[in-house]
Amino acid sequence: MMPPFRVALVGAGPAAMYALGHLLETSELAFEVDVFERLPNPWGLVRAGVAPDHPEKKWVVDRLFDFHLNDPRVRFFGNVEIGADIAHAELAAWYDAVVYAVGASGDTRMRIPGETLPGCWAACDFIGFYNGHPDYRHLGFDLSSERAVVVGNGNVALDVARMLTTPVAELARTDIADHALDALRRSAVREVVVLGRRSPMQGAFHNPELEELEHLQGVDVLVEGGSPADDEPLSWEARRKAATLDRLAARPRHARNKRIVLRFLSSPVELRGSAKVDQVVVARNRLERNARGELIAQPTDERSVLRAGLVLRAIGYRGGPFPGLPFDERRGVIRNVGGRVVDAQGWLAGTYVTGWIKRGCRGIIGSNKPCARETVDCLIDDAKNRRLPRARLDKNEVFARVMQKQPDLVQRRDWSAIDRAEKDAGREAGRPRVKMSDVARMLACAQAAR
Repeated sequence: MMPPFRVALVGAGPAAMYALGHLLETSELAFEVDVFERLPNPWGLVRAGVAPDHPEKKWVVDRLFDFHLNDPRVRFFGNVEIGADIAHAELAAWYDAVVYAVGASGDTRMRIPGETLPGCWAACDFIGFYNGHPDYRHLGFDLSSERAVVVGNGNVALDVARMLTTPVAELARTDIADHALDALRRSAVREVVVLGRRSPMQGAFHNPELEELEHLQGVDVLVEGGSPADDEPLSWEARRKAATLDRLAARPRHARNKRIVLRFLSSPVELRGSAKVDQVVVARNRLERNARGELIAQPTDERSVLRAGLVLRAIGYRGGPFPGLPFDERRGVIRNVGGRVVDAQGWLAGTYVTGWIKRGCRGIIGSNKPCARETVDCLIDDAKNRRLPRARLDKNEVFARVMQKQPDLVQRRDWSAIDRAEKDAGREAGRPRVKMSDVARMLACAQAAR
């Protein structure tokens, strides 16, 4: 009988966990999987990207992923950075196959004058900050101005606008990071302007995220620029958007409320300020049809100026190069064909990729499932047809090598201790959990539990 194929899965976010699930559910071949994660905790953007006021999304996904991670065929190696602690070449020699699901932590730039001024941030930085990601816990966001501007109007932009305006008392019942809660208690932000370069019906947000704005307490939502008539014909999704925007625009307003302004057909063209951002120059856009008949936004000469002390660009995540692997700079992905990693000479035998770093930064959490299926199907086909280079080390030797490279290894039992401690602290505070955002504290918690 053929021994199990041994796979290294780099990353522990949604893309990785869906790939893990597909590997474990196949009946054609046997697999043993070691999951490597740079942080002590798994779950990637489920933990560090989903907004704190969306506990239901975290709960459902957490249950599914925890089921996969606790399978006896799976080992968790946290606090291990592939590309730094362990090189790709080493990993490829230790396993029959390596699957990279490392996501995308970079962002897309606006490429306008003044973008490098203090006070202009990537939205992903702010999201990491309020979600307690260890890499972002020390960032200092200046929330002393009454207005903030968010560039882009996708789901991320609406999340950020909601977090800046939701009453702190409500946020205090979530798993928001304590340092972010303290910052928001001191915040002077009263208005968040969300700039979308296209029309309302072309907004990048999804309907459920837009409809959430109707339930915000103490927050008025204003709709400015463009109208549904600019787009025709309207799909049912667009008609649903139009109906929601009409309801938001018709709601009574209160002078004491905070405000979210959804400003369409608007693009920033310059940031101004001396020591930091204090003005955003905005161009008014108009819709035109291109040669293919598509409606596109084109800037006009009309300009307006918004005073703002915080600018968050939410116009897309972007993947970055990974040590030892070929990178497509234009698309921001590891070069691949259907999930098989390729360089100028062809396929890097036994090396695969899935998730945003495979296909680009688009889609929701569930979009990773078919993406992972395609990659795993390629891996299974290569295994069945003996195209995989067999591993040089057995699983015990690999464990010894990993411990040698990273003595502060976090295993599944260690993560369980951290998870339990966070939830216990949450119960005492009436919250889902109180997150540890400091790696040293996580490691100390794991060590104490041992």
